[in-house]
Parts: sequence; structure tokens; C-alpha cells
Amino acid sequence: MKRAAGFGVLLVLGILTAYVIGFQRNFGEELPYDNEFSGLKDRIVIKFSHVVAENSPKGLAAAHFAQRVKEKSNDRIEIQVFPNGMRYSETTEVAALQRGEIQMIAPSFSNLNAIDPAWLVMDLPFAFENQAQVDQALNGQLGKRLSQTLEPYGMKGVAFWSNGFRQITNNAHSIRRPTDFTGLKFRIQPSKVLERQFEALGASTISTPFNEIYHNLETGTADGQENTISNILTKRFYQVQRYMTISNHSYLGYAVVFNKSYWDSLPSDAKLVLQEALEETTRWNKRETDENANRLNQLRQAGDITITRLSEDERMLWRKRLRVLYQEFTPVIGSDLMNMIQGP
Repeated sequence: MKRAAGFGVLLVLGILTAYVIGFQRNFGEELPYDNEFSGLKDRIVIKFSHVVAENSPKGLAAAHFAQRVKEKSNDRIEIQVFPNGMRYSETTEVAALQRGEIQMIAPSFSNLNAIDPAWLVMDLPFAFENQAQVDQALNGQLGKRLSQTLEPYGMKGVAFWSNGFRQITNNAHSIRRPTDFTGLKFRIQPSKVLERQFEALGASTISTPFNEIYHNLETGTADGQENTISNILTKRFYQVQRYMTISNHSYLGYAVVFNKSYWDSLPSDAKLVLQEALEETTRWNKRETDENANRLNQLRQAGDITITRLSEDERMLWRKRLRVLYQEFTPVIGSDLMNMIQGP
């Protein structure tokens, strides 16, 4: 019994001695740095929701942006992209951003006029003749003024992405002159300017979410719609439309927007990475938008839609008919902003 008790005491003493020796050896030493653990701890995940197809200019830009951020941050910042309205539609994404459920969206200009009517200026017909004029306006005072309208609503505008000019499609007949619109119904984005545009042309309108357009056209809820060449191709509207007019009558672009509180909370080095990646992606997006000529050829090869292009005389008839919108919306938009665009 005594021998067992003595053995137990020796065992306890041995354990205590080993603990003390080990403690002294490691006391004051730094533990090895666990890079993997630090990466998980400091990792930044940004949820980016948008409503168009992955192979559209905006969808491709979102993927390009995510990849550049991943590379520039050494995988510290992850942009999780949710395309095709899989998380939120254009009617719900702004509220979701404001609530902080997502951190980043890229709504079309038309979907921001509910925030501030200043955005209606971008929907006016024939406000810009080409992409160079659009870029000059958005890189100047007009772009600055539009971005400022978002901040009181908890949003931070960080870039403008392009998709090109809108074209007209329909199922009734080829459209060349303003009188060809009479009696037709067109799906539009939620914009008073777009609504009045079609009214001035003798047509009626229906406003529905982007991802419902195909169904609207297939079921005859709408006779036609207006959209960019890339959207007509990637969403396959040409399968449910018989005629397309290359009119370039108005512009469709996107504001890249963060939740402002979230943006302000980011470390300065993370903001720098995001800003650099945004600048690179914006330049890349412009080149991608230039591919619309190739997409038009793809539409021609599909053989399912008859494509016509307005002559200069026909475009002038559209301009004259739609000039009234500038008089109507100057009090709403403001004469200072109206002076920043080209006009009809």
C-alpha cells in the first residue's frame, strides 16, 4: 500500500515538473503565426446581386470584377455574385441593399428614378448620340450629381457600367416611323420618361421585372419591348419577337452601388483594392459593350427575327415626335441637369 502511494506521489511530481519546465521554455516566446487562421478571421465577403444573365455585359463585368478583387487581395476579399435575379429582383434589390442583406448591386439608371427624379435624365430619348458622349457626361458633373443623390438613402455610388443603346422589338410589324407604334403595347422599365415616350408614339405600356419579359412577350401580355442588343440576345427575346428596329433611341447603363455604411466600415486597404478593381473593370466593360456589333451578327444568324435599321430621315421623325418630352420633364429633372446632355 505504501509502495503504491509513493508511486502515485512520484507520478504527480513528475507531471508537475514537466509542466513547469515546458512553461518556462515557452514563456515569452511567440506562438507560430497561423496564416490560414488569420485569413479566415480577416476575410471580407461581399454579396453582389444583379438581375441580368451571366453572359451579358453587366454579368461578365460582375464576374471580371470578382476575379480581379480575388487576385488583388490575395483571396482576402471575396465577391459572391448572384446573377439573374436569383436573390433579388430589380424591384427589391435596393431595399435589400439598404437593409444590409447584400452589400453591392448594379441597378439600371431607370430603376433609380424612384430614389431621385434626377436619374430620369438618362432615359430621355436621343439624349446622347454615341458612347463617347455618355462617357463624357458620366465622368463629369452629371455623373457626380447623380451619385450624390444616392448618399442620403444609405447608398454609395462607385462606378458606372455600360450596356449600350436601346433598340425596339415587337411581334406586329416592322417599325420605322412613329406611326408604326400606334395601338401596340410595350414592356418598359419603371420610368415616367419611358412611359411618356411610348405614349407620344401612340403606344401603351406595361412595367414588369426584367426576368418576366420573355413570358410577357411569349404570352402576348406585351407586343414588344425596348432593350440593348446584348439583352435581346442573352435573354433570347428574339425567339418570341418577329421584328427588331436598330434605333439607338435611348441609353441603358448601370450604377454600381454599395451599402454606404458597409463601404465606410471597410479598412482603407480593402477600399483601395475595390476601387482599383472597379476602375479596371469599368474600362474592360466598355470594351465588352463594343462587342454589340458582333452580337447583332449573332442575332442575324439566328434567323428568327427580321432586323431593320432606321435611316437618318426616319430618326429625325422620331426626334421631332419625342422632343416634347424635354419640355415636360425639365421642371422635374431640373434645367441644370438637362443642360448636361445633348438633347434631340
